[in-house]
Amino acid sequence: MRREGPLRVGYVVKRYPRYSETFIVAEISAHEAAGVEVEIFSLFPPNDTHFQDTIARVRAPVRYLPSHGVKAADLWAALEEAAATVPGLWGELEAARGVDALSVCQAAMIACEVRRRATGHLHAHFATSAATVARLASRFAKVPYTFTAHAKDIFHESVRPDDLRRKLGDAAAVITVSDYNRDYLTRTYGSAAARVRRVYNGLDLEQFHFASPAERPPRIAAVGRLVEKKGFTDLVEACAILRDRGLAFRCEIVGTGPLELALQALVQRLGLQGRVQLLGPRPRSEVIEHIRSAAVLAAPCVIGSDGDRDGLPTVLLEAMALGTPCVSTEVTGIPELLQPSEAGLAVPQHDPPALAAALERLLGDPALRVRLARHARRRVEAEFDIRRTAARLRVIFQEARSAPALLAEAAR
Repeated sequence: MRREGPLRVGYVVKRYPRYSETFIVAEISAHEAAGVEVEIFSLFPPNDTHFQDTIARVRAPVRYLPSHGVKAADLWAALEEAAATVPGLWGELEAARGVDALSVCQAAMIACEVRRRATGHLHAHFATSAATVARLASRFAKVPYTFTAHAKDIFHESVRPDDLRRKLGDAAAVITVSDYNRDYLTRTYGSAAARVRRVYNGLDLEQFHFASPAERPPRIAAVGRLVEKKGFTDLVEACAILRDRGLAFRCEIVGTGPLELALQALVQRLGLQGRVQLLGPRPRSEVIEHIRSAAVLAAPCVIGSDGDRDGLPTVLLEAMALGTPCVSTEVTGIPELLQPSEAGLAVPQHDPPALAAALERLLGDPALRVRLARHARRRVEAEFDIRRTAARLRVIFQEARSAPALLAEAAR
């Protein structure tokens, strides 16, 4: 493969686009603005009903790979076609040991496209199916690959350590979104995690204009999927505490998910109708305004019973950029982001009384809201500007592309 010339990157993702993965869209847009050619390989079609407006800014073509009804004949046809395009493919099939047939088929198709388009690098988001396919396509096409590991793909009980260790070892580099994650991977996987680098998820700050929170009404905003790790049960219980203390406030939660009915039932059981509202999914522009106009954003993240947890919630970055002070928990990389009592407040997980106290403190102290918000905005500008974070990624991509030792190891 030709290594000189402009950087051309293939992004491998499970589904594109996804409502909850705004960081991927922002990342690709930033690469394109810097002159990088990107092609997106989506293993499955989208299944969301709402999408972020910024998708329209991405110019990259999207290749949707076969995902249903793939038969043995389809797999062999894909391998035969790839073998005609990619020299030495049959000798690399040992790398597919233990991988499901669909992923092998998808990897062969991507390898063909990589060769035809002279793509020099593959990058996957999440260490699960996308990294599985990117790893094989990398081996077949003899180009380096990297992947970004976030949270569920590291901590969930479904993670297979041997599989993740193999991906860590084969990747030219691995990115993860917090120092907490990097340290965990190093402790758990030892030398296999030697090439793990921390690069924070970035935010397009041109879309998030700061406004002082001094005069905002007493409204608590929350945004996220209605799943255990978001901790919204604790938030509803904290709201009951605030109500019992006679505090005037409203709490509005944007999102949908499997816990919607359970949360609605909890709101009714605690008599919080009119105080706490589940708004369902909303268009991206409405979500931003929802955060921008609130006095405080609550993100009471917890470690789920299945081990799942948030890595570094994008909604916290967005609130910090917009000037909305945040209350979150001491889970994973969140303290790195909030620098507790500097850029936001952090409380223990599963502690509604502590959460209620932090919310009450912010709702009742405009000066504190302003101080935290200003510090938070400076922090986001310094460490989380998408132009900076995407540039760091491109350096990693270029190093992988030009380092013969890493390329040889990735193709081993």
